[in-house]
Amino acid sequence: MIFGDGKMAVFSIIKLSELEGAKIFASEFYHPAKIISKRRLENAGTKKIKDYFYNVKEIFDPKTTPLTQQALVFDLSDVTSYFLYSRKKVTSSEEVGSAKKIFLQNDVLISRLRPYLKEVSFIGFNEKLKLASTEFVVLRQKGNRYYPETLFAYLINKEMQNILAWSITGTEHPRFDEDYFLKLTLPDFSENIHKKIKTIVQSAWKIFLNSLDLYSQAETLLLEELGLNFKPRYKKTYTAKLSSTLIVHRIDAEYFQPAYEEIIEKIKEYPNGFCRLLKQVENVKPDFDPTKYPDKIFSYVELADIDSTIGVIHSVNEIKGEEAPSRARRLLRENDVIVSSVEGSLEKVALIDREHDGCLASTGFFQFRPLNILPEVLLVLSKTIVLQSQLKKRCSGTILTAVPRESLRGIVIPIFPPPIQQKIASLVQQSHGARRKAKELLEIAKKAVEIAVKKNEKEALDYISKSVKKS
Repeated sequence: MIFGDGKMAVFSIIKLSELEGAKIFASEFYHPAKIISKRRLENAGTKKIKDYFYNVKEIFDPKTTPLTQQALVFDLSDVTSYFLYSRKKVTSSEEVGSAKKIFLQNDVLISRLRPYLKEVSFIGFNEKLKLASTEFVVLRQKGNRYYPETLFAYLINKEMQNILAWSITGTEHPRFDEDYFLKLTLPDFSENIHKKIKTIVQSAWKIFLNSLDLYSQAETLLLEELGLNFKPRYKKTYTAKLSSTLIVHRIDAEYFQPAYEEIIEKIKEYPNGFCRLLKQVENVKPDFDPTKYPDKIFSYVELADIDSTIGVIHSVNEIKGEEAPSRARRLLRENDVIVSSVEGSLEKVALIDREHDGCLASTGFFQFRPLNILPEVLLVLSKTIVLQSQLKKRCSGTILTAVPRESLRGIVIPIFPPPIQQKIASLVQQSHGARRKAKELLEIAKKAVEIAVKKNEKEALDYISKSVKKS
């Protein structure tokens, strides 16, 4: 079986007796990189995933089952930096939509679809009924012989991800076969390694949940200051004057939704005053051309790379300047706030930290550079109904509905006094710092498992000890 790696042909010779699964003949299934990784993992253990974990297939079918309690619904995109979190709370079967898998605290979820193989998460929270896409494989511990935290760290390591990437079959929705996956080898680890990994992963989850709480406090403080800690009344029927439609050149009902005006009036009633958004921020133009630097490696940020829970970038794609897509025209600077301009993803908002200074971003974002407002306050404003409602009101178009650049001139924001801004900024800074810490801990767990598999447990334990002290 011959493969091309872009430079030269490589090949694997597989005997008929060594064909895996249902006698799969696809050459990619036997890629040399996969074979090397698989043999390395098989040398580290004798038991299979199925020996220690159930493949849970408990389904909630909204067509046949009434929802009797509030539930949280999770899609594949709700995994960011290996943490699963969703704000989608539902109270009726209709809101659930399609059939979903039921999962519990301490389960491990992994996506089986090709584009989402890295969507893996240990479930470190326990609230409400939890429902996930059926494209997740839900793994639940059998007894206490193998810790789910260790399984999680094992599934995100490079060797396992390499195996799964080359085990994808199918054309319309390529995915790995669940039975094949369950027969993959688990490394034999000592109780000491298991306990260390468990402690790290559990600590990461506690810090992650704290980051959400801190951000929620910042959001609550801002909304309470404005008197906006309520749900605006969205009306099903309402009227608008013809003269109003002529002034704004809009005749769609959404633009004249009274709830939007209710929010704007609250902003204008704020005792400390209000002003136009563009008086407080620079709306940076997307005029950077990365193709002028053909050999330079850029980190590129798209909508999918935004963790909208607390407004951070959770991943980037590395691209050369000459290969940059035509929409990669924004050069980000620390303290910029990027806000999606595309309807359906307006909640994709992020504050640019030092790590992502100099990244490229898609023209699907607005890029706001703070002038007379703290960047953390601008972030929270952009993620709450203060800006979200005004952006949604201004969406227009047919094929790709988005917010026109020129419509930003009409958006208003409150002018917060410095003490309030400082309080909000402090909470956001603590939240983002906690998120970085949680992410670092999961990377330590991941790396420790890789060291234990490739080298030995002693080196893995030494690495854990040194890394945890530094973090």
